[in-house]
Amino acid sequence: MITTSKFTMLAAAALFAVCSAQAADSHHAAAPGIDAEAALKKLQAGNARFAAKSESSSKATAKARKATAKSPHPFAIVVGCVDSRTTPEFVFDQNIGDLFVVRTPGNIVDDNDLGSIEYAAEHFGAKLIVVLGLKHCPFVAAAVAGHSAPGRLGSIVREIRPAVRAVSKDGGDILVNAVHENVYRTADKISRKGQFGEAASSLRIVRAVYDPDSGKVEFLK
Repeated sequence: MITTSKFTMLAAAALFAVCSAQAADSHHAAAPGIDAEAALKKLQAGNARFAAKSESSSKATAKARKATAKSPHPFAIVVGCVDSRTTPEFVFDQNIGDLFVVRTPGNIVDDNDLGSIEYAAEHFGAKLIVVLGLKHCPFVAAAVAGHSAPGRLGSIVREIRPAVRAVSKDGGDILVNAVHENVYRTADKISRKGQFGEAASSLRIVRAVYDPDSGKVEFLK
């Protein structure tokens, strides 16, 4: 009889084997990743297209699907919000396989998310990490409002509240300031807690905020 603990261990082993096989295939078939500066310029150019045009020029195609089916090689990692308006592939006008995307409420990260980011940096060679906040993010807005949230939503709001407290005495729009501070804190957490090994020396983490009204991404200093 297989116990629950043994089943969990077997499942974990199977998942590791699948991921390792995919990564090995990716390394074998894909070209080396571009450096962080070139990746950033591609994202900036893609967002400029997205904001200026009425229709995306990098729609998902059968050709792109086939080309990346067995050998994905994303050139950048984007840590964004789960909000439906912030799909990074659209915001940066990219295609299937171009980006490794981690989406969380309010772009906060836990150990699982950090593991995903580490995986992309190590196995796919992505050298740029973008923490993408959302202007007027509803999760940050809930933290600014200070109201208690029901169920597990409350844990998300509590995670963001330190960013709100940090800017509570600053001038200007507290929501805008809190969104920026939250982005900075997430980027800092990735930098401090991410275990990137040899990839760390070539990695760059940048902070940005997306404005759904204009379609533009502001890269923060």
